[in-house]
Amino acid sequence: MVLAITPTGDVMDSLKEKIRDLERVEILNALRQCEWVMARAARMLGITERMIGYKIKKYGIRKEAGEGTGTAHLRW
Repeated sequence: MVLAITPTGDVMDSLKEKIRDLERVEILNALRQCEWVMARAARMLGITERMIGYKIKKYGIRKEAGEGTGTAHLRW
């Protein structure tokens, strides 16, 4: 693993940022695979429906128009 270091010695991407990005991508992938049905995506990820709802809100995940079944909203 190579870390990029700024002239002041700070690591450019913190571990927390990398984990956040990875988690967001995995949630998006699961939602797409499960046709944006949160309960199925949560089961696929091994988390609760409440937790996936929290993460969707936290990361500002929104279904793009025309993606999946054609509706623009998540199924809660």
